[in-house]
Amino acid sequence: MDRTNARTAVVWQVLRREIERAATTRPTLSVVDVGGGTGGFAVPLARAGHAVTVVDASPDALAALTRRAAEAGVADRVRAVQGDADALSGLVPAGSADLVLCHSVLEVVDSPSDVVNAVAGSLRPGGAASVLVANRVAAALARATGGQLDLATALLADPDGRAGDRDTVRRRFDVESATAMLTKAGLSVEEVHGVRVVADLVPTGVAEREHEQLTAFELAASSRSPFRDIANQLHLLARRG
Repeated sequence: MDRTNARTAVVWQVLRREIERAATTRPTLSVVDVGGGTGGFAVPLARAGHAVTVVDASPDALAALTRRAAEAGVADRVRAVQGDADALSGLVPAGSADLVLCHSVLEVVDSPSDVVNAVAGSLRPGGAASVLVANRVAAALARATGGQLDLATALLADPDGRAGDRDTVRRRFDVESATAMLTKAGLSVEEVHGVRVVADLVPTGVAEREHEQLTAFELAASSRSPFRDIANQLHLLARRG
């Protein structure tokens, strides 16, 4: 695996387990990728035989997605829908999805709770949501170790996990706040993993030379505290009852 794979290996491991579980009754899944961009997740899922709808606000990203899907021979299994995550409930039929991906979206939308409610509403009973969010603890540690102690302190104190007015991220989460938001939307959180525990910290040369070992460490550390709790991102798998 390359460096990119090491950074996403934990998410893919969880998704593969969920797909294998669902395949016992539904071998072809209906997947919605909210904010899926150019198809980093959508195209591989389509190549595995699933039908994927990508909802994204960027027409350029969707154009790149369409080209990528065509090049991979899965254009017939990938549907591009332009729209904001906030408008998801009007873009995807209620109760139609077996799996919804919502990766790196809740940090930037106007109302994360509205998006999570729409994600929950788009799932079939028993369907699962894969949610990836920025971790406020990791962001505070990064600023503190970089000598920006004032910003690190501000980030810890801020209710939304922001490091001042110049912070380009609108909010960050920890395990408790992310879990509470999903639970309030009627979803049951079954798994929480840390993503990119050290993948962004390891020198590039080492990561390229020992990519398999790096991936193995990411997988091993992802569910173990305190490694999970200081990872750059948190990945939650939540299910609709």
